[in-house]
Amino acid sequence: MGERVRGLGRGEAFEIEVDGEAVTAYPGETVAAVLVASGWTALRRTATGRPRGIFCGMGVCFDCVVTIDGRANVRSCATAVRRGMRVSLPGGPGRD
Repeated sequence: MGERVRGLGRGEAFEIEVDGEAVTAYPGETVAAVLVASGWTALRRTATGRPRGIFCGMGVCFDCVVTIDGRANVRSCATAVRRGMRVSLPGGPGRD
């Protein structure tokens, strides 16, 4: 336990756009994984302003919904990234 896995290939990096910013992604990653890896932890805010982010990570809770290529309320944890994808966060900036 604790050993690093060697030789794991991630594939060729590409970019997606998140709220107008270019972000690095890899084939096979979910949008949620890319967001978290890039520093976004709060993807939206409740009516009282409390931050909401990835909770269940399997598409059940809907806390991770974002807008992708103009389509609102898409579960980021259940959506694979695509080259050139445009993601908008409904709650505004939530980056650490």
